[in-house]
Amino acid sequence: MPDKMSIWSLVANASFVVQLVMLMLLLASVLSWVMIFQRHFVLRQAQLKLRAFEDRFWSGVDLSQLFREVNSDPDSGNGAENIFRAGLKEFSRLSQQSGADRDAIMDGAQRSMRVALAREEEKLEMHLPFLATVGSTSPYVGLFGTVWGIMNSFRGLANVHQATLASVAPGISEALIATAIGLFAAIPAVIAYNRFSAKTESLMNSYETFADEFSSVLHRRVHTSS
Repeated sequence: MPDKMSIWSLVANASFVVQLVMLMLLLASVLSWVMIFQRHFVLRQAQLKLRAFEDRFWSGVDLSQLFREVNSDPDSGNGAENIFRAGLKEFSRLSQQSGADRDAIMDGAQRSMRVALAREEEKLEMHLPFLATVGSTSPYVGLFGTVWGIMNSFRGLANVHQATLASVAPGISEALIATAIGLFAAIPAVIAYNRFSAKTESLMNSYETFADEFSSVLHRRVHTSS
């Protein structure tokens, strides 16, 4: 009996449907952990690069010189740098046009920065929908496996003249393992989703603040140069 009631024995002797549910949940859990570590690294690097670029930007360096430096060796993972390059590139292009209106120049630069902001948001939110899906559906998938396993256990009682707890315990135990695996997959995914969503929102607020500050710098430049 102890051998038959071990976790591995229960999983190995489970019905095909319950085993399939367990396999799906384990696969979802593994993918979730891969994405959790990947998102943690990406968001951490984005935060560090944001601080480093803001220090360079506010160090008093000439914007044209800074643009040449970052444009010669662009870092696609640096959100603030991408916003800066997009804004200044469009600002310079429109400024070189003869008879360009100052408001049109600012509108064009701000539109370019908004597009860059949207792209950065897409990068930061990558894989978060998968974590949300795993966190919300895994308990129900595990519950389906549990219900299926318990249903098979009680169906098996129809062929038994005298029902005892020992006759149904293995089937119920293997069914409950599916629920446990579902919770094991869901809990880290939910925690990671909430944490990464908060970090993404914080980074986007920082990017938007930088874009507004950069717009103010460009606004002063376009008005003092005319």
